[in-house]
Amino acid sequence: MRDPLYLIIVIVIILVSVILHELSHGVVAFLLGDRTAKEAGRLTLNPLKHIDPFMSILVPVILYLLNAPVFGGAKPVPINSHNLKWREWGLALVALAGPFTNFLLAFIAFLIGYFSGILQSVEAGLSQFIFAEIIYINLGFMLFNLIPIPPLDGSRVLYAISPDFIRNFLSSVERYGFIIVYILIFLFSDIFSNLMANGMNGILQLFYNLIQ
Repeated sequence: MRDPLYLIIVIVIILVSVILHELSHGVVAFLLGDRTAKEAGRLTLNPLKHIDPFMSILVPVILYLLNAPVFGGAKPVPINSHNLKWREWGLALVALAGPFTNFLLAFIAFLIGYFSGILQSVEAGLSQFIFAEIIYINLGFMLFNLIPIPPLDGSRVLYAISPDFIRNFLSSVERYGFIIVYILIFLFSDIFSNLMANGMNGILQLFYNLIQ
């Protein structure tokens, strides 16, 4: 069992990350003409409005304790695509807002950690742990949500660029989407973990390349 203080820090990072992820969906939807999230009270930083006990807390914490790549999500923000500018393209922008927010949080944490010298420190202190977890947790959330299986964000982007028969298929499986994702993760857990870890490390290497 890991140090309880470190576990509490991870939980806080997870909650902040998923809340900002979902809030960004609602804000972009509002800017594109859909008031559904606002009227549902989701344009708020109140964690009680966003947290899903299973996906926001239980799954990420278990993955952290297992030393696996951390991913998860929150309660989806309600969106009415018929109210959005540019319809399916507007929905794709709304969907991308969440992963982009996680990417931005990871990149900002990397920049602060790198230029302060915290990430390069030979002593793995508490501050280094915090910055590293902000980076990896947000990259994990970003990559997980970009999986093109409904209702994950990647499926909205796939929907926007796909012909009608693929759109019809995505719509038909949406109600079973999370079940499909869980089954795939369970059956191919090692492959999935390796892909996630490689993706996160690849993006982190990109961060280093950008500043060198």
